[in-house]
Parts: sequence; structure tokens; C-alpha cells
Amino acid sequence: EYQWKGPFYFIQGADPQFGLMKAWTHGDTDNGDDEWEEEIKLAEQAVQAVNKLNPKPKFFVLCGDLVHGMPGSRWKKNQEQDLKDVLKNTDQDIPLVFVSGNHDIGNTPTREAIDDYCKNWGDDYFSFWVGGVFFLVLNSQLYSDSSKCPELRQAQDAWLDEQLAVAANQKCKHIIVFQHIPLFLSKPDEDDDYFNLDKSVRQEIMEKFHKAGIRAVFSGHYHRNAGGFYKGLEMVVSSAIGCQLGQDPHGLRVVVVTEEKVVHKYYSLTELGSHGIEKGLLDLLAKQN
Repeated sequence: EYQWKGPFYFIQGADPQFGLMKAWTHGDTDNGDDEWEEEIKLAEQAVQAVNKLNPKPKFFVLCGDLVHGMPGSRWKKNQEQDLKDVLKNTDQDIPLVFVSGNHDIGNTPTREAIDDYCKNWGDDYFSFWVGGVFFLVLNSQLYSDSSKCPELRQAQDAWLDEQLAVAANQKCKHIIVFQHIPLFLSKPDEDDDYFNLDKSVRQEIMEKFHKAGIRAVFSGHYHRNAGGFYKGLEMVVSSAIGCQLGQDPHGLRVVVVTEEKVVHKYYSLTELGSHGIEKGLLDLLAKQN
């Protein structure tokens, strides 16, 4: 879909992370993830809320940490299977888009862990078009620590440069990026943290994105809502479907794309499931060119 066809919207979710809630409560996030009933219910609630929306979203993207178990850990396969069983119930007219997180491929990913993820969930980086808008899904772990697979980081970098050149030629309306780890949480020059990318790579990526005219980067990882701006680039950090580490409700973000702008709002699962999208956002969708 290279052509602009009028406003549309999509749903962004992050961190269903089956197994974190118990591990977090027990204060043992490296183990203790042998139960995830609570997360299953929340993921089911998310799918039901998305299925009820009218008009339908163009797609539903999950920005990483699909499950809590790290590669090779005891419960990972069961957690993944349970998540797939829930996601199978997503309306078949709403495509699912998966983004790899640190728990999906490891904090220091190996080629083997990334291959395993790709077999299970699809490519770890790729691009797609929807109604004249160009979307890029990136593997942010390669920016975070590619020490065990430097050649994969180089391959993603080369691919990204090619994709941005394609986007420039195609005269797309907007370019939007999905990745798990935020570039930054609130300020482009904030200190390095577990929840953002190191300044050393951050500056380079932000500048590359800004020059390419990228409108927004959507991520998860923080289990809280946050975000800010670098020049014209908006960094949007969405809280989790699963375990909350702050005061936000379990939720999803509705993102409306119009010819001029990208507008978004975070909804609790309960709110989205019972009331749907508010009138202001629906009005934006109704404006035909």
C-alpha cells in the first residue's frame, strides 16, 4: 500500500511478558516466573478489546517482551505457547506485528537466540507499508549489546540505510518505527539507564532518524508511559499489557495516522474494552481527503 488512502489507525501494545508478575512480586526476576495466569487473562482482555473496535484497526503491534523467560530458560516454551493460544483469537482481519524484546532474544543476543525467535515469531527486523505510510520494525537488542553477534548488527544497519533510501524515493506520508527499547524516556540527553539506549548509540540513531524524516518511534520495555521529542522526532514509550512497574493501568495505545500528523492515546484495557475509542480520535478518522 504505497498510496495514501486517508486516515487510519493501529493498536500498539507492549510487554505482555508472561511470567513477570509473579517473579516481580517475589522479588526474584531471574527465576520465579513459573506462573502466568494473571498475564493470560490480561492478554485475553487485550485481544477482546481490540476485536470489538469499530472501525477495525489496520494492525496490532506488540513491541517486545512477549514472554518473561529468557532464551534457554525453563518456562519459555510454555509461556510462548500460551501467548500464541491467546493471540490466535485475534480477529483474522487484524494482522499481528511482532517486535523482539530483550526477554525474547536475550540481553546479549546470540545468532542462535535470534534464529529461534525468527522461527517462532517472524523476522527480527522488517518493513511494511500501510496506506502510504512506511513502517520499520527494528531489533533494538542489536543496538543495546551486539557483542556476541556483531555481524548481525552490521547487517541491520546496512538494511536500515537501504530502507530509508527507499522511503525517501517513494515520497511516503510518514515513516514510523517500532522497537522494544526506547531511544530515551523523556529527554534525548538523559543519562544511560537500563530502560534506554546508551548515549553513544542513541545520538547517532536519533540523528539518522531525524534526517530521514521519521515521525515517531514507538516502544515498550519501561512498563510505564513516557516519552519526549528530539527535534521533530517523537519518542513514544507505552506501558505494558502485563506487569506494571509504575502507576499506569494495564493498557494499549491507539495511534491515529492522518495526512498531517500521528496522534495517539493510551487506554486502559477496561476502558478500551467497554467504551472503545473516544469521539475526538474517531472524528480524525472520519475526515476523508
